[in-house]
Amino acid sequence: MAEATTRTGNLWSAHTADLAALGEKARLRALAPRRGVDFASNDYLAMSSSPRLAAAVQDAIARGVPLGSGGSRLLRGNDPEHELLEDEAARFFGSESALFFSAGYAANVALLSTLPQRGDLIVYDELVHASMHEGLRLTRATAVSAAHNDAQSFDDAAREWRAKGNMGRVWLAFETLYSMDGDMAPVAEMARVAERHEAVMLIDEAHSTGVFGPVGRGLAADLDGRADTIVLRTCGKALGCEGALVLAPRVVRDFLVNRGRPFIFSTAPSPLVCAAVREALRILADEPQRREALRDLVAHAERVLVPRGAQATGSQILPLILHEDARTMAVAAALQANGFDVRGIRPPTVPQGTSRLRISLTLNATLEDVDALGAALEHALK
Repeated sequence: MAEATTRTGNLWSAHTADLAALGEKARLRALAPRRGVDFASNDYLAMSSSPRLAAAVQDAIARGVPLGSGGSRLLRGNDPEHELLEDEAARFFGSESALFFSAGYAANVALLSTLPQRGDLIVYDELVHASMHEGLRLTRATAVSAAHNDAQSFDDAAREWRAKGNMGRVWLAFETLYSMDGDMAPVAEMARVAERHEAVMLIDEAHSTGVFGPVGRGLAADLDGRADTIVLRTCGKALGCEGALVLAPRVVRDFLVNRGRPFIFSTAPSPLVCAAVREALRILADEPQRREALRDLVAHAERVLVPRGAQATGSQILPLILHEDARTMAVAAALQANGFDVRGIRPPTVPQGTSRLRISLTLNATLEDVDALGAALEHALK
């Protein structure tokens, strides 16, 4: 046994040292169970526990819809529920077509690693999600970053590239609502940049889908259906389910089906999830009071939490930047001990020196919960 322990220690010594270094910097991650009032999740409209979603899944089971797909979509895994969801989603969002992925991460990797070609340029916002960075790591195109939410920076990058004689396609990759800062992209300005350079926009609507736009269609709702626009909308946040929809021109969908390795070689999502997402889209249309209640909660939270250091963003995400890793985690632990599920966020998820509390507002919390959080926060910060 001692010999086996020694061998294991030698085999994983570099990993053990790396974990120890993270611990010394107060950056070691660990899984923690759900407990306390929800100020951490992305279940913004509290739809994950909707009786309508549960009933939709029960009905699908009664209709004989299977839990597992049994294979990739290109083999036997293509269930009628996948195609029903994609048809309904395309109509709901006003797009020519839709393609359903098992996760937003896989969808972003597929988009950026598959669509831009060698000789093209991708200009991406410096704060885009890790899933976009993974796709950028795999792309054959040239990729350069632009200043956060600065349309002029995107425009300048495209102009400089063209001035060097490059003739390929320009792609603009950005999010409409950033999950760690809660701020919103200048979507209309970005569309004008795309028009000037005949560029294609790759837009991640993960955190605005369901919350903003007409019928919850997101901040980029006005761009759906354009030939130069591809929009990713995840289903595991405000929609309360899981998976992700890519809304795009039909040729893009067909290209991803034929060339997108994360789509081709992944087991298809559960058909039961497709039935749930279809119902979630109907709930967005039928229950606008959810969005109205969230807007009221956000307004109240800004009145309570901004005086205590949180940033007003106009969205359901309020960051409170504490800068230091150790202090951030200590304040988060104090809040959790008082019954509030608030998580500390540290580098590399956020830039160096900007460790923060990410206060996420969902309909799983009440106005009274926000008041209580404000009092607990004031005490913890002291």
